[in-house]
Amino acid sequence: MQVAKLLLVEDDPALSELLEYRFSNEGYEVRTTPDGDEAILLASEETPDLVILDWMIEGTSGIEVCRRLRRDKATAHVPIIMLTAREAEDDRVRGLETGADDYLTKPFSPRELLARVAAVMRRIRPVLAGESIDAGDLTLDPVAHKVTRRGKQLKLGPTEYRMLKFFIESPGRVFSRNQLLDGVWGTESDIELRTVDVHIRRLRKALEVDGAKDPIRTVRSAGYSFEPV
Repeated sequence: MQVAKLLLVEDDPALSELLEYRFSNEGYEVRTTPDGDEAILLASEETPDLVILDWMIEGTSGIEVCRRLRRDKATAHVPIIMLTAREAEDDRVRGLETGADDYLTKPFSPRELLARVAAVMRRIRPVLAGESIDAGDLTLDPVAHKVTRRGKQLKLGPTEYRMLKFFIESPGRVFSRNQLLDGVWGTESDIELRTVDVHIRRLRKALEVDGAKDPIRTVRSAGYSFEPV
């Protein structure tokens, strides 16, 4: 089984050592740094499977690290769990809107963090292993680049396939048009935002099967999300 690679960004030495010990004992490969700038460098050198990121760290702040990881095509869809002493609702919302997948307020139980990471890894493990991914009544085969729904093979163009895979890797998460543009086309793409809507319509059309609901949800003023049905 492929070992999951975690990047732990935490500037509290005692907490960092404790979490590294706990995750290593659970079979994870853990790299640690207390510095935001080094975190960005480490992520660029070897893409992690998941990032545990403290908000208040040395160098570049955790919120800015999160933002930069989301802008980089290589790390745009890597799950990020933020750790913070900030309890205000506005801070939690800001972290999630920046691109964090989950948010844990200090002090927290290492056991709870382990459980949250394990839940995320169960979801993305098929992607890492190149195995077929089941999402509701859809099955995506990342090796053969095939998608089936209710036993029927669907005809998807290359862009629609990449978009569906991007969605399936983060079910329920709302992506803005800019985030979809970065994740599907790449940060250096000169594609216009309205092109995202065109491909969303094409993807919806390709996913149509008699009696099946549309799994792509439009979130007004926010973007789109994938909801398995």
